[in-house]
Amino acid sequence: MSPGSAQQGKLYARRRGRLTRGQALALEQHADRFLLHPKQEPPDWVEVFGTEAPLVLEIGFGMGDALLNFARAHPQQHVIGVELYRPGLGAVLHQAAREQLSNIRLLEGDARELLETAFHPRQLHQINIFFPDPWPKRKHLKRRLIDADFARLLASRLESGGVVNLATDWEPYAEWMFDVLEREPALRNRQPGGGFAARCADRPITKFEARGQRLGHGVWDLSYIAV
Repeated sequence: MSPGSAQQGKLYARRRGRLTRGQALALEQHADRFLLHPKQEPPDWVEVFGTEAPLVLEIGFGMGDALLNFARAHPQQHVIGVELYRPGLGAVLHQAAREQLSNIRLLEGDARELLETAFHPRQLHQINIFFPDPWPKRKHLKRRLIDADFARLLASRLESGGVVNLATDWEPYAEWMFDVLEREPALRNRQPGGGFAARCADRPITKFEARGQRLGHGVWDLSYIAV
């Protein structure tokens, strides 16, 4: 099967996970402020945040370490996270409210659908996709997020000169993503001579990555610019 040959549709079922009391409380108390549910038309992001600023999207932020770190380090940018995992949503809502991080908003749902419905073409300054599920079994390859159609969609939502950063700790998926992105004419590899990138400065090293490094496991980063 070649990348992008799978039939399109929803890529993920909702990930299960038990909410802690704090996460459940955060969803109850802070969802109205931080969590959006766009329908057919993209939100007016200037109205949502109250100011105009570059929009940075993280797809599949998990428990939110990279998302929160980016928001803290770049208060002049607006940071939007997409996730299905409710404990992750609750964890970020809790921390965003606790730290009064006014430059964070969250979207709950399928990344492909939300990238189409929540953003206009050429609207995003940066997109980060760190450690998407590699779906390593051949019968599950069609569930992978990164395929030719999604690469085209990513490029369409990035402003000219906008950047998409990716990372994976599964080498076959790294090679798959590299092949897909190299084939997308609207994206250009940011590395001189092509190839994989150095670790993105916006991607913190998680405890799982640190453990993997001690065991000799690799992580592969990619970075492309919209042309």
